Amino acid sequence: MKTTPPYDVLARRAPKNSGAHLFWQTVLARAYPRVIGQQREKSWMFFDVVLPIIGVAAYVFVYRAIQAPEEYVGFVVVGGAMTAFWLNILWSMSSQLYWEKETGNLALYIIAPNSLMAILLGMALGGLLATTLRAVVILVLGSWLFHVQYAVVHFGQLVAIFFLSMVALYGMGMMFASLFLLLSREAWHISNLAQEPVYLISGFYFPVKSLNFWVATAASLIPLTLGLDAMRQLVFPSGATLGFLSVRLELGILIGLCVIFLLAARFLLNYMERLAIREGRLTENRR
Repeated sequence: MKTTPPYDVLARRAPKNSGAHLFWQTVLARAYPRVIGQQREKSWMFFDVVLPIIGVAAYVFVYRAIQAPEEYVGFVVVGGAMTAFWLNILWSMSSQLYWEKETGNLALYIIAPNSLMAILLGMALGGLLATTLRAVVILVLGSWLFHVQYAVVHFGQLVAIFFLSMVALYGMGMMFASLFLLLSREAWHISNLAQEPVYLISGFYFPVKSLNFWVATAASLIPLTLGLDAMRQLVFPSGATLGFLSVRLELGILIGLCVIFLLAARFLLNYMERLAIREGRLTENRR
């Protein structure tokens, strides 16, 4: 008669994933609930699209009232679409570890054998589906409602700029996740504080070149600043004349920001994990 092996024997036989395999398994596992969750609350889709369109329309009507160049209407539509990615970074990634601490899940993440970077990347990719859909709907509706005309100069550069902007932006989100966690309850206030000023200094609704040179240079630390500026230069006929820097230079800076933010995120997440193991208090509300 065949008998079932003891539990410890089965445990020894079970393959243990590690390295890149465990990393990408964690990414997929963490992305799955966010993708499914977006389908359960379809009312969120309505508010995520309608409210930003109202904000975009307000800027469009102001520009048309003051008889600004028609390209500014396109700048507003593209900027309004990109706000979806900034909000996703600010609320669904940077503040995520703080919310996980408040709900009691952070301790499980830290003692798990997988990487915190993989967990955050999975959250980001899961939320990216709904974020991209929201951005596309805003772009399509805004272009249709306000008759925006596009003239793509170099499609390959446009794709590269968008991809590098997203990598650098999500790298910054991972870095902020550890900083917000270390700041504890101040994370909520910082998230609220950072939302609207970034719209201004990053030129979401106007060319960042309109700002003082040094203000625009400081704002370039936020990847969306250079990403938006380069994309506008590539999709509007007079975009190059309103650009802050050349597209090639902005492309190079974005590559540098990708490297800096990803390395900084890895260092800070490892530091936070070591701090939690050493002190055993990071997952408590008193820190």
